[in-house]
Amino acid sequence: MTKILFLVTQSEMGGAQHYIYEICRALNSEKYEVLVAAGDPAFVKATADKGELFQKLKNTRVRPVYLKRMRRTPWPWQIILAIWEIRSLLKKERPNILFLCSTTAGLLGSIAGFLYKLKIRDAHCSHAAKLKIIYRIGGWAFRDPRPWWQNLIIFWAEKITARFKDLIVVNSEYDWRIAVKKRIISPEKIIKIYNGIDPEQLNFLSREEARSCLMSTIKHGNSNIKLIGCVANFYRTKGLEYLIESIYHLSQQHLSQLNCDYCDNRSSTAIIIGGGRLRPKLENQIKKLGLENKVVLAGRIADAYKYLKAFDVFVLPSLKEGFPWIILEAMAAELPIVATKVGALPEIIDDGVNGFLARPGNSRQLAEKIKWLLENPQEAKVMGIQAKAKLVKKFSLQKMVQETEKLFA
Repeated sequence: MTKILFLVTQSEMGGAQHYIYEICRALNSEKYEVLVAAGDPAFVKATADKGELFQKLKNTRVRPVYLKRMRRTPWPWQIILAIWEIRSLLKKERPNILFLCSTTAGLLGSIAGFLYKLKIRDAHCSHAAKLKIIYRIGGWAFRDPRPWWQNLIIFWAEKITARFKDLIVVNSEYDWRIAVKKRIISPEKIIKIYNGIDPEQLNFLSREEARSCLMSTIKHGNSNIKLIGCVANFYRTKGLEYLIESIYHLSQQHLSQLNCDYCDNRSSTAIIIGGGRLRPKLENQIKKLGLENKVVLAGRIADAYKYLKAFDVFVLPSLKEGFPWIILEAMAAELPIVATKVGALPEIIDDGVNGFLARPGNSRQLAEKIKWLLENPQEAKVMGIQAKAKLVKKFSLQKMVQETEKLFA
């Protein structure tokens, strides 16, 4: 039996955790023994869903392992302690495959894996020498919006630790090209595997039930209000401030007075589901723009995808992305989508066919696309249908799992 240790920085749900969850559920328990190690939720601050990944894996045969030293942005002494903790875990569990997800886990885990193999090799043990280290990225961290010198450090950390990895998995052509251009690792060791889901496994609430639940977050709501939705962690990379700005532009254009049957002369409200350290900043922006009745920060909601059918338009205003799962879920819900031209999104959304693409950081363009979809409900509905058709054809869970299993050989 092949023993796989998945390592991720945090146990709160995000893109890397979603990938681990989908893969772990799909792997044959008779062929694979699976462990998932992540930062101990007791050390995760400002989250309302501590350990959600492990909560979701409760009814599976996956064995959870909490790492006390793993942090999203560790200090130098914490880096040393985290590497030692991971190495100790490898020594104890003796996996065949170390599967690294997320940037911090990828950097620290690959060093720990190298030290583990180096030490055991000296002890003439062949098991550790055969450990296969696979690193999956959901978007290169050195492309994040941060000071150039920080991104330079991250880039060189990726490039140096790449020599400790047997394979690097990317989930978009965009990130594959970056890896090749930057010569992070030899091209034959870079594997592209698109994210995939099974729409039939998604337990959406009906539009009526989903709207009823979300309307409780809107103090001024009425049954005919139009809902603009977004599901994202409150990180700088998600560009949520530009979505809020776009709602301001829409309110200035008096969207609520549009003369169309779809709008029914009612107002629209944006509901942003998620949480994170930028919440105070977003709250201040909403207050400054006078949008308290137009933008709702609904907080974290478990299985947020279930509420997607409540929305009339779905928006993802990211400044940087890998391959966002929520877009696939919005496609499965047949929603008209407005996203930005970053990461894999241009590979997922065919602009004007199954959604719209806007320039990142351009709130006015976001507002124009949202407005068009609200004014043209029939065309928006067709876009949603086209989105689901592309999802079924190109981004299936079965294909993702099959291509991932090939890596374990």
